Amino acid sequence: MSENSENRAPAERMTRQLKHYLCLSDFEQKAKRHLPHPLFAYVSGASETNASLRYNTEDFDAYAFKPRVLRDVSQRSTETTLFGETFSAPFGIAPMGISALMAYRGDIVLAEGAGRARIPMIMSGSSLIRLEDVISVSPQSWFQAYLPGEPDRIDALIQRVQKAGFQTMVLTVDTAALANRENNIRAGFSTPLRPSAGLLWEGITHPRWTIGTFLRTLVLHGIPHFENSYATRGAPIISSNVLRNFGRKDHLNWTHLERIRQRWPGKLIVKGVMHPEDAARAHSAGVDGLIVSNHGGRQLDGTMSPLSALPEIVDQVGGKTTVMVDGGFRRGTDVIKALALGARFVFVGRPFLYAAALAGLPGVLKAADILKTELHRNMALLGLTTIDEITGACIVRRRPA
Repeated sequence: MSENSENRAPAERMTRQLKHYLCLSDFEQKAKRHLPHPLFAYVSGASETNASLRYNTEDFDAYAFKPRVLRDVSQRSTETTLFGETFSAPFGIAPMGISALMAYRGDIVLAEGAGRARIPMIMSGSSLIRLEDVISVSPQSWFQAYLPGEPDRIDALIQRVQKAGFQTMVLTVDTAALANRENNIRAGFSTPLRPSAGLLWEGITHPRWTIGTFLRTLVLHGIPHFENSYATRGAPIISSNVLRNFGRKDHLNWTHLERIRQRWPGKLIVKGVMHPEDAARAHSAGVDGLIVSNHGGRQLDGTMSPLSALPEIVDQVGGKTTVMVDGGFRRGTDVIKALALGARFVFVGRPFLYAAALAGLPGVLKAADILKTELHRNMALLGLTTIDEITGACIVRRRPA
C-alpha cells in the first residue's frame, strides 16, 4: 500500500463517520461517551439548578414563523457583514475555556475551523494555549478577556493582546463572583484538576480521549497551563496543591471599561450584558458592540435567556451599537429567530467544542456546515434571499397554551 493510500484511509473513515451527524445536538450525544465524565460535566453543565441553561433553549419555542411563498429564492445567500468584514454566515464560535483539555490543541482547531468556514471565532481568556500561537494560525480570531479590577494588570494584558496582533477584544463582564457550579463538584471537576483514583479511572475507561488528547498533549507540549488570564502564565491545569488566581474581578466597574476603551485601539465588544440600561451605558463608554449573554447559564442561576433580553436591548441601542447574542443556539431556526428580534450576529459555543473533541478540524467544519445548511434551507422556506431580509415580520409571538 502506498503512503498516500495510508494517509487517505483515516480521512475517509472520518468522512464516513461524520455523515452520521445530522444536527448539532448529535455531537453532544457522542461527546458524552467520548469525554471523561468530569470534563463533559464541565462543558455541558451550568450553575445550581441549571434553570438559566433550560431557559436558553426553551425560550426559542416562544416564537413561531410566518413564511412567505411563491418567491424566487434560488439566489439566496447566508453571507453577512459585521464590522466591515464579510462572513459566510451570521454566526460564529463563542469563547470556551480549557478547550485544549477537551480536544487536542482545541483553541487552534476551533480557530482554524472558523477561518476555513469563513466565520469568526472568539478565543477564551481561560485557554490553555498561548494567544500568540492561536493568532499565528488564525489572524482573524477575536480575543476574549476576563479582566480583574486592577489597572496595572488590565494594562499589561491589553498590551500583550495588541502586540500579538488581535484586532477585536471581547470583555466578559458577568463574572464578578465565582458561580456555584455544583455539578462540577459532584462530577469531580475543578481547576486545576486534582489527581485522584477517580480521575485515573476516567482516563482508563476513556482511552480514545486519554491517548488522542491528554497523553498526546503531555508528550508534545507538557502540562497545559492557563496561558492568557493575565499578561503572564497562570496555574497548571493539573496540580494537587496549586490554586488558580481569579483576580479581583468583583472590583471591575464602568471606570475600568472607560480605561480599557482609551487604551484599546481595536474593536471593543462587551459580553454578558442582559439589561437595557447596562447596554446604554456600554454604548456611552464607546464600545463597538455588545453580546447579550447569560454565560451559557453558567453564572447566576435563574437569569432570563439572552433571547428574551434581546428585544429591549435592541430597542435601547440598536442602530447605535452592534448587538449580538449567544446562549442555547442549536438550529438554523434559532439563529433566524434571534436575527428577527434584532441581533446582528449569533455565537454558538458547546456544539463546536463537542465537534472538535470528537473529530478535530473536520468535526468543526462539519458543525459549521450543518448550521449553515440549515440556515440556507430555512431562508428558502421563509421566502428570503438575504440575511438583511430577516426581520420581525418573519416571526410571531406564540399565544400561551
